[in-house]
Parts: sequence; C-alpha cells; structure tokens
Amino acid sequence: MNINTLEKEIIQCRMCERLVRFREKIAKEKRKSYLHWEYWGKPVPGYGNQYAKIMILGLAPAAHGGNRTGRVFTGDKSAEFLFKCLYQVGFANQPNSDFRDDGLEIDGYITAAVKCVPPGDKPTAEEKNNCESFLIKEFQSLKKLKIVVGLGKIGFDSCLKFIRKTYPIKMKDYKFGHGVRYVMPNDLILYGAFHPSPRNVNTGKLNFDMMVQFFNKIKSEIN
Repeated sequence: MNINTLEKEIIQCRMCERLVRFREKIAKEKRKSYLHWEYWGKPVPGYGNQYAKIMILGLAPAAHGGNRTGRVFTGDKSAEFLFKCLYQVGFANQPNSDFRDDGLEIDGYITAAVKCVPPGDKPTAEEKNNCESFLIKEFQSLKKLKIVVGLGKIGFDSCLKFIRKTYPIKMKDYKFGHGVRYVMPNDLILYGAFHPSPRNVNTGKLNFDMMVQFFNKIKSEIN
C-alpha cells in the first residue's frame, strides 16, 4: 500500500471509543500555552520516506505534541531532543520538529505503535491490537527497510509482535535495552533505545552524546 493512501486510512479511524473521546477532549480543552492552536485531535500517521532503510518506532502521539500538531514526535520536548540528535547525525535536514509544514525532511520513517494519544500514555491491550493492522501495513509499505529502532519497550515489542506473525520467535528471547541489537528471522535488524522522554533525559538515563553515538552506529550500518 502507498504511504499516502495509508495515511488517509489511519486519519479516518475511530475504532477505539476511549481513545477517540480522549484525543478529542484534549483538542477541545487545549493547554493554556496553545490556546491559539487548532488542535489536530485525530489519529497521527507515520511520516517520512517510502524508500526508508530505517524505521523509528515509538509508543503513541503526545497529548500536546502529535495530538496537537498532527505529526508524531512534533511539537514537544521528546521531539526537541530527538531531532537535535537526528540532525547531528544527518538523518534530518533541521534540528527541530515543530509543526506539519515546517520544512522537516528525514532520511527514514518515524511512526508510533498506537496512532492516538492514550490516557496516561498507557494504551490497553485491545487498543494496541486494534492499531496493529496499521503498523503491519507500514512495515509492508517500506520495501527497502533494513533497521527498526524501538524507542522504548512498547515500540521494541511492537516490532517483535509483527515478526512473530510470520516466524515462531519467543518474545522473552529478545531483551529490551538501550543499544541492544538483534538480527531477526526476516533479516530485519532490531535495535532498542531509551525513549527520549523528558523523564529519561532529565534524570540522565539518556543524554545527547549517548543518542548521537547510537544513531551514528546505525548510520554506519546502513551505508
């Protein structure tokens, strides 16, 4: 499926009643600092190059980031950190990701396992399963994909679950951690990485040099 066609399909989804209510509630009530914004308030599709060799896979859009701007990892602190790193390594043409038409171009594809913001950043098992069909179509659309970066354990596990649909792998054999690397039965390379959340960055669990070193390693493997 073409990425643009898939994007339209994702945006129209209203399958999960709890998530629909929550995303639209946030879009209506807004954050004080964004009162002038017309919030997106819909599912947030992935974005990037259909011929990407690398996919960066996170959990879900942020309430006042992707749910506000309509682009995942856009307009929040996680995006601010991530794109400074991607720009430093040469995976992005600018160090900021602010809104949908800000001129950002990436050498890769970025998406989330769950396309709508969940309450407390915790989607239910049913909600994750409902969104799985979209992630499968994203994987199938990226014909040149070689490397998947699971940002956080849910992103990491979501890739494993996709592979498990075709190959009899055991989840327990693939431990999540920052920098772990696994060659999967379908020849995809799966990396784990700490999520660039303010919590991880502010506590020092993840810092700029760590993430740049991590992405430089991946870049050398792609080239």
